[in-house]
This record gives sequence, structure tokens and C-alpha cells, in this order.
Amino acid sequence: MLKFATALTAAGLLVSSMSASAFAQPITPAHDGAPVVRVASPPKSVKPQFKRQRVHLVTNEAPGTIIIDTNNKFLYLVESKNRATRYGIGVGREGFGWSGVVKIGRKAEWPTWTPPAEMRVREAAKGHIIPAFQEGGEDNPLGARAMYLYQGGRDTIFRIHGTTQPWTIGLNMSSGCIRMMNKDVIDLYDRAPVGTKVIVIGPGNKQGEVSFEDRGIDVLRTLFGG
Repeated sequence: MLKFATALTAAGLLVSSMSASAFAQPITPAHDGAPVVRVASPPKSVKPQFKRQRVHLVTNEAPGTIIIDTNNKFLYLVESKNRATRYGIGVGREGFGWSGVVKIGRKAEWPTWTPPAEMRVREAAKGHIIPAFQEGGEDNPLGARAMYLYQGGRDTIFRIHGTTQPWTIGLNMSSGCIRMMNKDVIDLYDRAPVGTKVIVIGPGNKQGEVSFEDRGIDVLRTLFGG
């Protein structure tokens, strides 16, 4: 049984759960980055609860593990007993959610973007023309850093990466990848080496048994560091 006892920040906002989608066998290629959802007046800033925080996290997962709670739009980097850094994330929109245990197979700074052919066809049908290839840079949809998620030695086509659309943090907007603010993905990139275990909690419960409890902001560490 999964234990979801997430105690959020003072804002107390619970974000709606993701729509169900299985972690395919084999994984159906998908990729994030294209501005496939248009918002007329996007928010100017990320909501406070999705900003990087040091929190009390009770879990039996080993330090260095990444836990991604797609339901509440948080990514945790487990640091030590009862300690973690929590980051706000954007996750897969309806039909693109998934779950599973993967690992960081490789990493890239200012990554290039090669969207899958099926994405280009899908978006072209909506009138959105996306390039076959884009060099890394400030306008690249993958942002400043990318961590490529592997399962069984194979690239899942899902990534943890930055975004040129920070207002999407806290929303179901991607094609299955995990979006982070560029400053946050740079921080995580520097702390999570290749081989890091990543548990993605989402539709299908294919991540297996995992227990964690977010007990809120670690006030002393936030004020004084350490």
C-alpha cells in the first residue's frame, strides 16, 4: 500500500490528481517540451508552495533517492533521515501520466531537443509546427539541464528537465516529462549523479511499494542552513 500523507506548506493547497495512464510495456515514446497547451494569460510567477524548500520528509528510501509525487506536483531529493529538498514540478497532462522506478541514465547541460516523429505529427494536426531538431539554448524547450530516465538499461524517452515556461510548474501540461524551473533543475542536476534511483508515483502504481510523509518546511534549516 502506498502511504500518501503529504503535509503541504502554509498555503494548504492540494493540487488535483493526474489522469490515469499506464507505464507502457514497452514504454511508448513520448517527449516533453512543445508548447502544446496555450494559455491566454499565464501567471507571472510560480505559486509559493512550488518554490524550492527544505522539508521534513519521513521515508525509508535511501539518501540520494529522488521521489516524484506527480499527484501533488512535488519532486523530493532525499538527503538524510527526515530531511529532503522539495521542488515544484510540472507533469504529464491527461493521457500522458505514468509511474515506475527508473534511474538517471545520462545528463546534459543545455540539451538539444529532437522531438519524436509522432509528436510532430500530433502537433501538426493541431496547427502547431515544431522543429525536427533544436540546438540547446535559452529558448530550447528542455531548458538549462536534462536528466534522461532509463529503465532496464533503455531510454524511456522521459526526462527531468528545465522549461522555458515556468508558469507551467504545478500543472499537468507535459507529454510525460517532469518539468522544473531552470534554477531548480540546475540545483538538482548538480546533486543527482548518473545512476540515481528515481521513483515516479503516478497512474498505475507501477512504482511498487513506497512510503513517505511530508511534514512541512524545515524551519531551522531554512533560516540557518545546514
